[in-house]
Amino acid sequence: MPKAAIFDLDGTLLDSVDLHAIAWQEALLKFGHDVSFEQARSQIGKGGDKLIPVFLSADEQRDHGKEMEEWRGNRFKTEYLPLVRPFSAVPELLRRVRDAGLRIAVASSAKKDEVDKYLDIARITDLVDLKTSSDDVEESKPAPDIFEIVLKKLKIEGADAVAIGDTPYDAEAAGKAMVATIGVLCGGFSESSLRHAGCVEIYPGPGALFVRLADSLLAR
Repeated sequence: MPKAAIFDLDGTLLDSVDLHAIAWQEALLKFGHDVSFEQARSQIGKGGDKLIPVFLSADEQRDHGKEMEEWRGNRFKTEYLPLVRPFSAVPELLRRVRDAGLRIAVASSAKKDEVDKYLDIARITDLVDLKTSSDDVEESKPAPDIFEIVLKKLKIEGADAVAIGDTPYDAEAAGKAMVATIGVLCGGFSESSLRHAGCVEIYPGPGALFVRLADSLLAR
């Protein structure tokens, strides 16, 4: 039995990926970068430190990268955060995981204030033992930093935890920390891309994982 479940938030427990993609696309266009919605969406799951270099040169990052990321953050909070909703059965899933004896951690590429708001939206604040954000690490996913800090704080090894995420970046980051990953398709990435990145099991979303929890990695 694993000792902990480490959940991503955006696209895993919350239906927010399209909203993040729109905010990033708007920010990129505002600062002169012709990036499509699909291009922006393909990078959601990374923190800004990993997403911005995909679209901006080193000189452009120095010139306006920080300003653009701040504009994106403000745009998302004012226009799109109020539209974020949880996927079905999220509190029920986490409650069942806790009842099985696992501790629950959140490992998100979002900023700390966004993570706190997300937990409220999903009605899971009181079900989470440990929350981490991009503010806690030097590098966001797909670097392993955020998983390594969770393992350190929980005082467990990678083999004692299971990650649950919706992007290849979750699986890559968890794999580098020696944590097995359950993938969910509700964030919009394909099953093949998740398996290629290292996901051991794939479910349509939190509701399906809730129903099939006893047969999943979280129960063995």
